[in-house]
Amino acid sequence: MKKILTSLLLLLPVVANAQTNLEDWGYNDFSDTDIKLGSRPLRDTIGGVVNIILGFLGILTTLIILMGGFKWMTSQGNTEKVDEAKKLIGAGVVGLVIVLTAYAVSRFVLSELYSQTVV
Repeated sequence: MKKILTSLLLLLPVVANAQTNLEDWGYNDFSDTDIKLGSRPLRDTIGGVVNIILGFLGILTTLIILMGGFKWMTSQGNTEKVDEAKKLIGAGVVGLVIVLTAYAVSRFVLSELYSQTVV
């Protein structure tokens, strides 16, 4: 079952992409409109990508902590399930600490790079 779901998740973007003609979508097609693709500076784009990735990872670790709490609450006193839930919560907390540390470091590095490269 896992193999089927994995293969479907990997093949869905290919199937969706097969419906469009990629030659019709180029950079020059939007040059007359107000979309302005690629008009942001590189440092703003990198900062945005880092923020999106770290935000996604923060949401993921929070969901892991919630899943561990749910597993603990539904364990009905089974010590094996409680221990498994504790491990899950511990892993989620460690992941959240790592994500928050990465956010602080990237924020510091990007702000210093920005302040050093502003003309």
